This record gives sequence, structure tokens and C-alpha cells, in this order.
Amino acid sequence: MSHLVVLPILLPLAAAALLLVLTQQGIVAQRCVAVTTTLACCAASLLLTFAAMEGDPSAYRVGDWPAPFGIMLVVDRLSATLLLLTDVVALASLFYAFQGVDRQGRHFHALFQFQLVGIHGAFLTGDLFNLFVFFEILLIASYCLLLHGGGEERLRAALHYVVLNLIGSTIFLVAIGAIYGVTGALNMAHIAMRIRELAPQDAAIVRAAGLLAFIVFALKAAIVPIHFWLPRAYPAATAPVAAFFAIMTKVGIYCIIRVSTLMFGADAGVGSELFAAWLVPVALLTQLLAVLGALASRDLRRLSSYLLINSVGVMLVGVGLFSQTGLTSALYYLVHSTLTIAAMFLLADHVTRSRGEVGDRLEQGPPFARSGLLGLGFLFGAVGMIGLPPLSGFLGKAGILIATPLHTTGILVWCVMLGGGFLALLACVRAGSTVFWDTTPGVAPAAIGYHQAAVAGGAGIPFLSAMPWLMLLFATTLLTVFGGRAMELAAATAEQLLEPASYLLSVLPAR
Repeated sequence: MSHLVVLPILLPLAAAALLLVLTQQGIVAQRCVAVTTTLACCAASLLLTFAAMEGDPSAYRVGDWPAPFGIMLVVDRLSATLLLLTDVVALASLFYAFQGVDRQGRHFHALFQFQLVGIHGAFLTGDLFNLFVFFEILLIASYCLLLHGGGEERLRAALHYVVLNLIGSTIFLVAIGAIYGVTGALNMAHIAMRIRELAPQDAAIVRAAGLLAFIVFALKAAIVPIHFWLPRAYPAATAPVAAFFAIMTKVGIYCIIRVSTLMFGADAGVGSELFAAWLVPVALLTQLLAVLGALASRDLRRLSSYLLINSVGVMLVGVGLFSQTGLTSALYYLVHSTLTIAAMFLLADHVTRSRGEVGDRLEQGPPFARSGLLGLGFLFGAVGMIGLPPLSGFLGKAGILIATPLHTTGILVWCVMLGGGFLALLACVRAGSTVFWDTTPGVAPAAIGYHQAAVAGGAGIPFLSAMPWLMLLFATTLLTVFGGRAMELAAATAEQLLEPASYLLSVLPAR
């Protein structure tokens, strides 16, 4: 694997620096650099995924310093899969931005690449402090991307987003300091080894620090009750930014999975009950409030935001079971939901530009161009997010339900997931029928049809503007068609996570 591990960080970092220089050279040069870099990241992530699926985790020693003294990058099945998923969503979002969104600010493409650096680094890093560093990189880039294009609504949403994440960063730094003060380690594998040797009084401090870290990860993942920033921020962002942000919540979920299985696993001797006691109840509450928010949504972007929060709740139920079947289904559903939600944000913007003044609001409007294609796309995405057969969302949800033991909590899980799915169905039916069927009779098509909006924004051929979200929905179709193979890979990933010995040996081979 050699230096391939570091490429997902170095490539976008170099591209971001180059793009800062090219801001005066025109948008075409910036687009060429951005798309070339993102395609190269996709290729590197694909190679890393193939390599990770064939064997044990691989550790990369930056500067050739051995652990636990040097900076470590670690690639296992989970991190490689999320790298590839990130790059696929980034590529689709980037192509959609070429329709004119990237012209609304000078540094869009540089910020986009810095965001890739932060997300890739968060998935690859092997120590807590560098996780904090990559958090800050992706957050600073996301602050600017959220404000891209300007406007009062974006400014208000960004203010809440920035303040909450600054608080979260402070809490995370306190948690890291507490863990380091007790264990004397920052490398996650090294911490996992040290935790097993702690005295009872030190174990209490580590448990408290773990809970603080969980709060921060919950904020990143938009888990109830600290989810309220997401339904404000994502609808306010431009469509390609919102679609790209679909992977941001997965950074929080990734951290929960990584920390709970590696550092606070069942054999850690301390804190093994920390995540298990909280995850499932919080996940069920997240689902319940999310579907109620979806029912109350007044536009497609806000509806997509609440469906995203609902999907986080579904995934965390599978993670919180801490079983092979539950984690397998959660990982499969993670890939499905990320692709589908990203497509829904892009589709909502397509609808907005097609309906003229009505936009994507859930109210009666005039007929509009390509309503059939957009309607079918919305139907496909909604069925996937609700979890109806035969799409991949159903396979993921069904696997989580099958993995849930039928005791008191298990019955509650079944009730919330099935009842939440029904309420999400009602929300999507209401939205789809209002936008695509309930058109104003006797009124000419929207004054600003999609073709005119495309020309104004530099989008070019109208049908090609739909290709990014069609590509994402096609990827979910492949996930359904090859569901058996995808589930096998997810099962191998879950097995590796639940038995972290191979991870520990790859990072600390001499211990």
C-alpha cells in the first residue's frame, strides 16, 4: 500500500493551495483542477478499499516515526469505505456546482478541497489530537462553504452553526486533555491498551471524558437534542454544498463507531457500557423527532434535512446493538442513506429552479419543465429513505430490525422504526403530491423554466444538469442489485470493528 494511504490528504491539500493561486485565472482553470483532483482521490480511495477488503488494517507512519510517538494514519475496511463514499458524493456535488454555483464566490473550489482534506483526515487519522485537527479543518471550510453565495438566511444559519461547533471543539479538547492526562497517550490504539490497565479512580475520569467525546460526536452527527442546527444550516446552503454536507454527519457516526469499539469495547474493562447504555434510546428519540419535523416541513430542502436526521437515528440503533448483524446492517444503511440524501438535496434545487417563484415550497404551483423526470427521481429517493422494498433502504432497515432482540427495548425499536417509517411515508406523499401533481389548472408553465434558469446560471444543457443526482440514485440502485455482495463486505467490516485485535497489532506490532 506504501504511500497510497496519504494521497487522499495530500492531493486535495495541494489542489487547494493551487486553487488559491488560480483565483485570478478564471473559473475554467479552477474547475479543471478541482475535478481532476477529486477524480484522483476517487481512484486512490478505490484502490485503498480493494486493499482494505482483502486483509488486516494498514498503518502509515508519517515521517517514519513509530507509534505511539509519531503521527499515524490507519486504513481499515470502515475508513476505506467512507473515503470512497466521500469522494463519490464530492464528485457529484462538484459537477452540480459547475452549473453556476461555483461562480458565486471566488474561493469555492479551494474551500471544497480543504473540506475534502478535513473529512479524509478524520477517517484516516489514528490518534485523537489529529482527529481534533482535522475536525477544525473541515469545520472552518464548512463555515465558509455554508456562507457561499451570501444572503441573510445563510448568515443566520452560519452563526448558529459556528457557535455550536466552537463549543463542541472546546468540549472535545477538554475530553482529549483528560484522556491524555490519565493514560499519557493520544494514539487511539495506545489509549485502548492503556485503558485496560487503569486503576478504578482513573477509570472514572476516562469514562467522563468518553461521555464528553460522545456529546461532541453527537453534535457532529446531529443527534437529538443537539440536532437543531442541521435543519437550519443545510436548507440555507447552496445545493452542492448541502449535498456534500450529507457526508458530514457520517464523520460523527464514524467517530462513535471507532471510539466505542476500539477504546471502549467490551474487553476494555472501563466504559464498555458507556455507549451501549445511551445509543439506542437516543437513536429512537432522534428518529421520532425527525419524522415529526418531516411532517411539519414546508419545503423539499427542509424535508430532506429531517430525513437525514431520521437516517442518523436508524443507523445508531444498529450501532447501539453492538452485534454483528446490527452493525452490518447499519454500515450498509449508512452508504445507502448518504447517497440518497445527497441526491435529494440536488433534486430539490433542480425543482426550485424549475418552478420559478414557488421554488421547492410545498404549495400549489404552475406546471414546470421535466416534472416527470423530477417526480420519478423524488419517488425513487423517497422510497429509499423511507425504507420500502425493494430498494437498499429496506434491506438496511430490515437487517437492523432482525438484529434487535424481542425484549422491552426491542419492541420499542420495532414500534419506533415502523411507526417512524409510516410517518415519513406520509410526509413524502404529501410533498410529492403537492409539488408534482397539484399544479395550478389553466396556468402556463413557470415563468422561469429550467432552461432559462440554466442559461442564467451557466448550466448548459438542461438534462445534463440532472446527471449528478441521477448518478447518485443509480449508485443506490447498484447497492440494491448487488445487495448480497455489499452485505458481505459490510459484515466483514463489522467483524473487524468488533474484534479490534488486528487494528491494535497493525498500529502497535511490538506490544
